[in-house]
Amino acid sequence: MPQPLIKKGASNPLPTNRRVLVAMDGSLYSANSISYVSRLFSGVSDIEFHLFSVLNANVPETQLAWINENDLEKSLDPLDLKKYENIDQCMTNASQILARNGIGPQQVKQGIRLARRGTAHDLVNEARAGMYDAMLIGRRGLGMVREMVLGSVSRKVIQQCHDVPIWLIDGQVDSRKFLVPIDGTVNSLRAVDHLAFMLRGNPHAEVSLFHSPQMFAGKPEMNTAPFHAIWGAEWCAAHLTGPDRLFHAPEQLLLESGFPPERLHRLETRLGLYPSRQIVRQALIDDFGTIVMGRRPGDAKKGLFGGVTDKVLTLAEQVAIWIVG
Repeated sequence: MPQPLIKKGASNPLPTNRRVLVAMDGSLYSANSISYVSRLFSGVSDIEFHLFSVLNANVPETQLAWINENDLEKSLDPLDLKKYENIDQCMTNASQILARNGIGPQQVKQGIRLARRGTAHDLVNEARAGMYDAMLIGRRGLGMVREMVLGSVSRKVIQQCHDVPIWLIDGQVDSRKFLVPIDGTVNSLRAVDHLAFMLRGNPHAEVSLFHSPQMFAGKPEMNTAPFHAIWGAEWCAAHLTGPDRLFHAPEQLLLESGFPPERLHRLETRLGLYPSRQIVRQALIDDFGTIVMGRRPGDAKKGLFGGVTDKVLTLAEQVAIWIVG
């Protein structure tokens, strides 16, 4: 059943096929998220941000079906009303920050929705129902083990959602440089495909494709049916068969989206034994602001330390991580 939307922003948003759901809760972590996107997408006109919050309020479930936005504030007790006003002010401030960075009001929507089945579940449901291209969440800089113990929203979202790319922002991220680990798998190339789509027309970003022999065992088979199902047999035959296919295919996806070749780099290393540590170390050394990771559809079922993506999430701090599954 649809939930009452307390507040809406622009009634006529800019037509676009790139839309990001930005989870807001009035905290410093929300502010870090806004700072990140306002810097990365400064002046980019064909992207839309929906600032969205799930309000956990003391409202009986029986009222959720009929309560409307005009009556809602009157229905909140003083404590919940204060939370609502704090989030509302946070969204207003966020819109002003975005505007100062060339992201106009026609690109920004706002919404506060009453919680029904929990914050994480409701965020995932909104991301799916709205067919967003990505969901952005700020996380506490405590490390994923601590977050799991605390039952963090970000961890639950990662566990529940594999069909919408998730952008996690840890701390204040200023660098516009992207580190993209590649290993010859479908999941790795899907992550690059998402990156190419989201960075289309971006005048700021710089991308480095990163590879180490430790990132996969054996020689990757890339021109196979799973690749054909996504990119087509003709494209795969042209770009996934040569000796340079490991780098060439992801480069081709970015170039086809219009990404400038002068801002696209290759980075290889043979240092280290563990892919997750190599990735985090490289991001730290070369001041990469964002790591873009692909993951298998079943990674969430493997537990906290079930895959490279999970381990990077555990180790990385003061960096954004895009997870594409």
